[in-house]
Amino acid sequence: MNKYFCEVFIMKKLGSPRDLLVMTLGTAIIAGAVFFFLIPADIPLGSVTGLALVLNRITSIRISLLTFILNVVLLIIGFLTIGREFGAKTVYTSILLPTIMAGLEKALPNNTSIMGDPILDVVCFLFVCAIGQTMLFNANASSGGLDIVGKILNKYLRMELGPAVALAGMCVSLLTLFCYDLRTVILSLLGTYLSGIVLDHFIFSMGGKKKVCILSQKEDEIKRFILDDLNRGATLYDVIGAYDGVKRREILTIVDKNEYRSLLSYINRTDPSAFVTVYPVNEVVDNAHRIPKPKKKA
Repeated sequence: MNKYFCEVFIMKKLGSPRDLLVMTLGTAIIAGAVFFFLIPADIPLGSVTGLALVLNRITSIRISLLTFILNVVLLIIGFLTIGREFGAKTVYTSILLPTIMAGLEKALPNNTSIMGDPILDVVCFLFVCAIGQTMLFNANASSGGLDIVGKILNKYLRMELGPAVALAGMCVSLLTLFCYDLRTVILSLLGTYLSGIVLDHFIFSMGGKKKVCILSQKEDEIKRFILDDLNRGATLYDVIGAYDGVKRREILTIVDKNEYRSLLSYINRTDPSAFVTVYPVNEVVDNAHRIPKPKKKA
């Protein structure tokens, strides 16, 4: 009986066995990219592992342990500031990533550069890491880290998730000024910028937005999440089902890759039976100004 309830709990929190497998493989690929390419290159990109590289130069603490500590600290800050929005998937991948890195450090203590050139190492890291991140994205998960910082900035400063995560990454890259030469700093900034472009290419091909259409019994909750948490607009359409003739309201919104992941994760938690259709958007032209909400009467 306990085994049954454990399996139900895992499936409810982490998704199906396929999702768990995809998350594990995606996280393992990211850990491998960090260990075999980023660490030998010694060029800290804008990520938690990049910050761990900087701190490793100062403290000599193992990079896997530093990554673990940073992820745990960010998870705690995230839970304290924006609640349980992250869910079990983010906790799972945030802990699994440094665990796999620690295993690689013990198995291959004398790991050196495969490519023999730091720039080629960074290029390989970007592409291999993008594969792992895309796998996590398709499982409605993330590797935690700076995504948590992005969500905090999104909530309190009303920044869009994409620019918020990019800003956090650039700040990490600028920290290299304190313990690396100017060449490494420039490579770190360029690598951080290129990582977003490569990931966008893998996830959305050449498009950067998604049009999401949602039919749900929890329409109000999802609408409020889009407006208040994602700080995005939404349009409501009256639709009628051809089979049952029931009148419903469809929510339409346009989001970027980070917001899409957050939205899909929220929908899965709030209404797993929701019907969602997604379309790629190549360009958005918005010349309208949002009308301010009327103030409530006292």
